[in-house]
Amino acid sequence: MESTKSGPLKIGYSIREACLASSLGRTTLYNHISAGRLRAVRVGGRTIIPAEALHALIAGEA
Repeated sequence: MESTKSGPLKIGYSIREACLASSLGRTTLYNHISAGRLRAVRVGGRTIIPAEALHALIAGEA
């Protein structure tokens, strides 16, 4: 796994982190998840968005 100056490479984002990284709001992210345009997984009680899924959405590939 590669690392950056700020730490290890992220492979998943919490909803809050995904909002900050993408400049999208919580409701917008949840709408994309509900519509099947953004993949999210539940780990314990948390919703995690895989980094590649968020990148694909932003790049218009989702």
